[in-house]
Amino acid sequence: MSNSPRTAIVIGGGVVGSACALRLAGAGVAVTLVDDAPAQRPASWGNAGHIAVEQVEPIASWATLRSAPRRHFARGGALDLPAAAIGAWLPFGLRLAAAATRFEAGKAALTRLMAGAMPAWRRLATDVGDAALLREEGHFILWETAATAVAGRAAWAATDTGNATIRDATAAELEALRGAMGAPFAGAVRCEGSAQIADQTRLADALAGALARAGVVRRSGQAMLVQHGDRVTVAAGGERLDADVVLAAAGIGSAALLGGIGVRVPLIAERGYHIEAPTSGAMLPPRVFEDRSMIVTRFGNRLRAASFVEFSRADLPPDPRKWARLQAHVADLGLAFEGEATPWYGSRPTLPDYLPAIGRVTGTANLAAAFGHNHLGLTLSAVTGEIVAAMLVGDTAPDPAFALSRF
Repeated sequence: MSNSPRTAIVIGGGVVGSACALRLAGAGVAVTLVDDAPAQRPASWGNAGHIAVEQVEPIASWATLRSAPRRHFARGGALDLPAAAIGAWLPFGLRLAAAATRFEAGKAALTRLMAGAMPAWRRLATDVGDAALLREEGHFILWETAATAVAGRAAWAATDTGNATIRDATAAELEALRGAMGAPFAGAVRCEGSAQIADQTRLADALAGALARAGVVRRSGQAMLVQHGDRVTVAAGGERLDADVVLAAAGIGSAALLGGIGVRVPLIAERGYHIEAPTSGAMLPPRVFEDRSMIVTRFGNRLRAASFVEFSRADLPPDPRKWARLQAHVADLGLAFEGEATPWYGSRPTLPDYLPAIGRVTGTANLAAAFGHNHLGLTLSAVTGEIVAAMLVGDTAPDPAFALSRF
């Protein structure tokens, strides 16, 4: 792969692909960004807007496996394994169990990566011309019963949160939380060091504007990789595109993209759901209602409630029971949803060890990968863009823990 590429094709217009394209363009590379669904707003724009730097422990762990039965959707939890998708989640689950044996190594790698997430986001927000996009106010974690509050505090006290810290909510904070909901709660803590995106539409617009100013050429259409010896080109929109480097950053679509040239990727569609409605309630940092595995975030004058870990296939229809349960949660908690709620669902691109794939693709001369960020796509997008630019332009090797060849 060229140490000083002049041209690059980035496949994927989500937040990870956009950040990578912007950093490559900033390094002097002529970039073409190919996006197969520019108006669809994939998982990059449907998440909770949470910059989750406290999540340095990979979800692929024995603790996750032990807790799975009580977290199942049928028992009121957020985890679902649809029967129609057993061919996807069963082999994935076996790989996740194997990855749990390497939890400590995964945690060390994720901690290293997460350490750069917040500084990279500060730089990205400034560079897209909207530093106020990043709200560094932390977030709250709430419990509804005395028993879950005691257990929750103990669990967080035993959890490594990287550069973030957990403290009890102050009296003033508790009062503000009570004023923003109609139901009582038993306890709350505040995580300091995390952040949120103030408005995801603003983020999408700011990234689009920055990419245009940087001279990035955007093309719409389904991309396909075509291999010629050890090099790949891209077929998109009836054209054949060639570049010094090609970056696969297509989120959940990356598995099919690489599968077209014989590279198998154990990526699963880990689907999440949200509902969103207008609000005139208090402006608060994100609130995690841990008993319900739900996070509530305000974006401008709208409030979003998001939840669920549905191991499935991206092509299956959504499950309306998930939206109904979110509606029930919102009503039970007395949250300030005003007017009709808008539903959404999308697929988080998840690899079995819950670490992303960032690096060159073995066996090719000009193909690289940046996908598989699971719940942390928004969190790690900015730092991933910087790592990719350093790898492709500066020839700085990324952490080998994220090499796709580990599978």
